[in-house]
Amino acid sequence: MTTKPLVSADDLTSLLGDRLHTEVVGHFTDSTDADAAYVERQVLECLRYLYLISRHREQLGGLFLPVEQDIDEIWHYLILQTREYRELCEERLPGGFFIHHRSIGYEDYQREPGREQAIEEALRWIPLYRAAFGPFDEGALPHWTIVRFLHERMSMSLGDIAALEPLGTA
Repeated sequence: MTTKPLVSADDLTSLLGDRLHTEVVGHFTDSTDADAAYVERQVLECLRYLYLISRHREQLGGLFLPVEQDIDEIWHYLILQTREYRELCEERLPGGFFIHHRSIGYEDYQREPGREQAIEEALRWIPLYRAAFGPFDEGALPHWTIVRFLHERMSMSLGDIAALEPLGTA
């Protein structure tokens, strides 16, 4: 199992460019009173989410957003920067396509495909995240709903979570 990230935090941050990255961090630091380091991590996890969607369109396209509402709010903010968001999606992210957004609550989503399929889809993210960025760490836990659930509610260690494979492949 490879744990060295293929895509670094600096690689992802540079996708936004210094100006937009500073603007996003500043906006959410000011509007939420969160610590700038915490907001920077939120922005990073949002970029990781978008990177994975872009790179794994066939596997992840249309799936439920497995991150917290704060990450979704950052994504909304990026979308409102229409020119920069289009460039990010179509020119900088690996898939080269515009990533559309659809809001749906988790409870509503579970009713659509059913609970088992919702769980399978949520777990699909973990090996792809690990392969691109290395295993989840403590700093990622507040931002990825399924990983935090596995760690806090199911008492799985981060090592156990890192070892997860997609359902049906082990």
